[in-house]
Amino acid sequence: MNIPKPKYMQKPGFSVMLRNFFIQISGLTIFTAEYLKQSLLPPYEVTEVKKHMNELGLKTFPIVSITGLIIGLVMALQSQPVFVRFGAVDFLPGTVALTVVRELGPVITALIFAGRVSSGIGAELGSMRVTEQIDAMEVSAIQPFKYLVVTRITATTMILPILTIYVIFLAFIGAYIALIMTENMSFEYYKNSIVTTIEFGDLIPGVAKTFIFGYIVGLVGCYKGYMADGGTEGVGRASTTAVVVASLLILLVDTVLVKITLWLWPTL
Repeated sequence: MNIPKPKYMQKPGFSVMLRNFFIQISGLTIFTAEYLKQSLLPPYEVTEVKKHMNELGLKTFPIVSITGLIIGLVMALQSQPVFVRFGAVDFLPGTVALTVVRELGPVITALIFAGRVSSGIGAELGSMRVTEQIDAMEVSAIQPFKYLVVTRITATTMILPILTIYVIFLAFIGAYIALIMTENMSFEYYKNSIVTTIEFGDLIPGVAKTFIFGYIVGLVGCYKGYMADGGTEGVGRASTTAVVVASLLILLVDTVLVKITLWLWPTL
């Protein structure tokens, strides 16, 4: 698989940065095409996908748990004085819930997931590349791309939506804790306010785009690690740049998806 690599050793300059940017995009595009082709061809490494889903989910579970509670808690605490000023405290639970479900929950979970998982995948595959383990697999007639890349990208694509739903649930709990401390709001009123405000159509776009975010995290991490070179320095570079590129792509893609969502569902 002939994938172009950026020229990291060239002197920094706008033309070099622009050239490397397009090389990165072309490399990710070729990687995507190869992933789509390999994922449709047997054998299907279902056991490896399950193993990576368990590993990646368990590794990210503690930090997303704390993040979910803090998102709801901070959102409610920060919004409460503004809603009190305008006499609209009754709308606070629904507003926080909509914000978390539509945007904050999916995006922040994806960014946390990228920082925790993309760097790990980049470092793991990068170490295998520089120690020639991937080359040894190719010589042994094993398909390293299917075994190492396809399984990880599929796992990240499937696990992120589950983590996002979990984070949204914890954010609701965090917001309720904040409203108990500030407004002494009853759970029954808080629950009814969320149920009447949130519709099923609000949840679909927020959770659906996390499949794309999960794919981006796995794609960038695998690409950076699989194409790493330059010894231990290259492994470190693959790990750090994987987080940066994945986070940037998540934010850019989210901007496009928000526009598409508003176009498809103008009533949202």
